This record gives sequence, structure tokens and C-alpha cells, in this order.
Amino acid sequence: MQSIGIVVIGRNEGSRLHKCLLSVVGEGITVIYVDSGSTDGSVALARSLGAHIVELDLSIPFTAARARNAGFEYLLQVEPNIEFVQFVDGDCRVVAGWLERAQNELLAQKDVVVVCGRRREEFPNNSIYNRLCDIEWDTPIGEAKACGGDAMMRVSALKQVGGFNPTLIAGEEPELCVRLRQAGGRILRIDAEMTLHDAQITRLSQWWRRSLRGGHAYAEGSWLHGSSPERHWVQESRRIWFWGFLLPFLAIFGVWPTWGLSLLLLFMAYTFLAYRVYQHTRQRNFKTRDAVSYSLFCVLDKFPQLQGLIQFHLSRLFRRQRTLVEYKN
Repeated sequence: MQSIGIVVIGRNEGSRLHKCLLSVVGEGITVIYVDSGSTDGSVALARSLGAHIVELDLSIPFTAARARNAGFEYLLQVEPNIEFVQFVDGDCRVVAGWLERAQNELLAQKDVVVVCGRRREEFPNNSIYNRLCDIEWDTPIGEAKACGGDAMMRVSALKQVGGFNPTLIAGEEPELCVRLRQAGGRILRIDAEMTLHDAQITRLSQWWRRSLRGGHAYAEGSWLHGSSPERHWVQESRRIWFWGFLLPFLAIFGVWPTWGLSLLLLFMAYTFLAYRVYQHTRQRNFKTRDAVSYSLFCVLDKFPQLQGLIQFHLSRLFRRQRTLVEYKN
């Protein structure tokens, strides 16, 4: 597997980074660790395990996209003839056998430029929020429009499109995949265990900020590529505006003329939305309890996502620097 290089990014991941690096350093391939200002000894830990180190300049706002680009560029300096790069978030560990399986897919299908597999939540029962992440990770197998932070990519294709957009504070992987597909590449999600993720989300406030970040990503993604033929994330953004703003706005201003009936209709609309999500989740063979939780949080999700949308457009309007939205402890 000398054709594969690993780029791990992290910031204060602690024991999660230790597990992450241990899952890849033993493969006999080049591992690059990119640190974004950790204060927990992450750099020393990575160096002790044999990883090459890249420390980002903190005078420049750091993003996951910028970190991945820095790691990729350093990897090319160390291994200029590398064919494939596996990106891994520092809160994940790579499942044994994944690297070989992903490499074989890329070797067999020359038009495939990204391969990803199953990301699982390692401790789904630690909190309801971890369980929600585990359900979210369960995505359809086959050709896809996008990947997540963990994926193996063809180096030549990544170089062709100029890598990740370093200015994005969220949603950088789907935005990259838009450009890769526009260049003629295919994104493939295969039925194979890829990584185990440790979210460590234990509070509602953490979940809220994670959802806010998602709303920001939808807004920026549609702003950048919404006019393209595929209308990237336009529909998702419109749904957030509808369920998070327009519908409750109309219901509240309709209270007086409808004698409160508008609030009942609002409740019925949200119930209908939750039921649709519940049905879809049950069809994916999740338990009833999980489907109920997921459907309720998908309805509540519209409000922090709306906040993220609004924050993006306000920042754009007033030309303010967009900063990273962090939710981890």
C-alpha cells in the first residue's frame, strides 16, 4: 500500500487522536498530522508515534479545509509520486482492512475519484446526541454526490481542482465533491466499514452548535454553487427557511385573525414532518425508539440551522470574517 498517504487533522482531540494515529501508523505508510493550535500535547503525541507534523499558523483563521490542504501539500513534498490520499478526522479511527479495500476500488474504476465507506459512531449509547450521529452516518451505498471528512481520494483529481476551499468553515467536503464531479469524476460509497467516530456530544448546546454549523454550510454551499445545474443545496436551504422561519412566522401572525387555529395548524404541520422522517428512518431498519428520537430532532434541527443560514448571510452582507463554529468539549 505504498501508493497511499494519510492526512489526519485535529485540535485538542486527546485520547481520540491517540486511537486515530494508532489505527494508521502501523500500516507502513506516510502519515501527516496537521494540528490547529492544540494545547493538550497532541503534537508531541503525534511525533512520538512517527507522524510527520504540520502546525498551522494561528495568525490565519484555521478551518478543517485549510488543514487538509496543508497536510496534502506536505504529503506531496514527502511522497511526490503518491497516488491516493486518505483523509481522516482526529476524532476517528480507521477500521482494519479499509485502506486496502478503498485502494482496490480506485484501482479498478479509473473514473472514481473518491471512495468512502461506513462511518460508525463508536459510542452511540453514551448520549442521545451520539446516537443521532450514528443514524446520520447511515447513508445509502452506491454512487453519491458527496463524502464526509473521512474518505480516500485520487491525488491527480484533487490536484486538478485545487484541493479544498480553505475559506469554508463547514461543508468543505460536499463543496469539493461538486467540483470533482464537474470535472468528470465519480464519488463512490461502498458497503465496507471505514471509520469509528467519537462525537462526545453530551449537551443540547453542543448539538445546537453542530446543527447551526450545518445551516451555515447549506447557506454557503448554495451561495457558491446554487446556480449550477444541480442546484447544490438550494432545496435544503429553502426547506430550512420554510420550516424554520416562514411557517412559524405565518402561524404567529395568524393567531388573532384565526382565533389561534394557525398554531394548531403549525403543530399539525410539524407533526406531519416528524412522521415522514419517522417512516423513512424505520424503513432503514432502525428501532422505533431511535426513529422517534431522530424524527423529533430533525424537526427541532430547523431552528439552529436557520440561525446558521442567517449568520452566513449577515456575515456576507457586512463582509465580516466567518469564524469556525466549534461544538466539542
